[in-house]
Amino acid sequence: MLRIDDTDGERNKEEYVDAIKEDLTWLGLGWDKTMRQSERIKEYNNVVENLKKAGRIYACYETGEELDIKRKMQLSRGRPPIYDRAGLKLTDADRKKFEQEGRKAHFRFKLDDGAIEWNDLIRGHIKFEGKNLSDPILIRADGTYTYMLPSSVDDAELGITHVIRGEDHITNTAIQIQILQALGANIPAFAHNSFVKTKEGKLSKREGSFSLRDMRKEGIEPMAINSFLAKVGTSDQIEIRASLEDLAKEFDFSKFSKSATFYAEEDILRLNTQLIHTMSFADAKSRLAEVGLEKVDEEFWESVRPNLTKFSEIKDWWRICKEDLAPVIDDAEFTSLASQHLPDGNWNTETWGKWVEELKQKTGRKGKDLFMPLRKAITGMDHGPELKNLLPLIGRAKVIARLNGKAA
Repeated sequence: MLRIDDTDGERNKEEYVDAIKEDLTWLGLGWDKTMRQSERIKEYNNVVENLKKAGRIYACYETGEELDIKRKMQLSRGRPPIYDRAGLKLTDADRKKFEQEGRKAHFRFKLDDGAIEWNDLIRGHIKFEGKNLSDPILIRADGTYTYMLPSSVDDAELGITHVIRGEDHITNTAIQIQILQALGANIPAFAHNSFVKTKEGKLSKREGSFSLRDMRKEGIEPMAINSFLAKVGTSDQIEIRASLEDLAKEFDFSKFSKSATFYAEEDILRLNTQLIHTMSFADAKSRLAEVGLEKVDEEFWESVRPNLTKFSEIKDWWRICKEDLAPVIDDAEFTSLASQHLPDGNWNTETWGKWVEELKQKTGRKGKDLFMPLRKAITGMDHGPELKNLLPLIGRAKVIARLNGKAA
């Protein structure tokens, strides 16, 4: 089930929901049905009424500024910033006075003071004391729910067995366990995985440069991302896997580390390259059609595949090798001479080396002065795939024509 937590009207936009669905579909993470929390408000309201009757939910009237002052005063005295439960001490007259002032109540869940314990599937035994936690806000002053209550109600009603999330939710888990107990529900197993960090700090889902959308635009394959995410932070080596089923077979909570792990872009690129290098022509064929390269045959694919790091790079190879392009001639005399010394016979990846070595001996040129005029004439660019791999695919006739300044 894909559950959309959309009770926060200010942050909820349909474009975000669409983006989540699109990204999950692209990764191959399908679902059988969708549930939206915004459509279950009636169920949550019923639960709230029952918890109010049981004395577990109470009204509070402090403004955000007043709560902030309380927190700062507690911290200045060396105390933890725990809510003082002033709302429980209000009389009916106090509440009436606040409401006449135009204040809207927000509602908190009253935590029991006792121990809250669970065996975390990644971090082992975890224990909190309820008296050391702040009663959480379940309903904001505008009447909307925080995620805490709807998620607990849904977990209970849907029979959720495992909740897996980041280590920053450990305290929330202690609170949700008490909410679930108040609902008379079974407690799911919890697993809190460590942060994935960059050199700059925690890798955030809100950092656009690391978004799936950006990776997709860069030509990263979905299984490269899946393979990375399934193994990062575990004792397993991060290696490419062909399917989600293969990753599922190897999944084990005991393999996950309690320590933070680090993300490096080169890890994803390495996996992506491995995936491309093992992609069969049968798997590539439909993708090639999507990018307008229906003419690419199996021979061409097999020839260029070992030189690709991203699928999109095949466009450059095809354009340079098979389509007419205008050469860039910086030194017509040199490129014309070079065309006269092209090796005969069948070309292979050694042809380029033999050719430039002969030109080096003939002209005394070396380095960029030697190979850059050749690259620009043959490919029309000053960068791109290695020419030792390109020459056999372009063919003698096109190379000669381009060296002599003719579009071919």
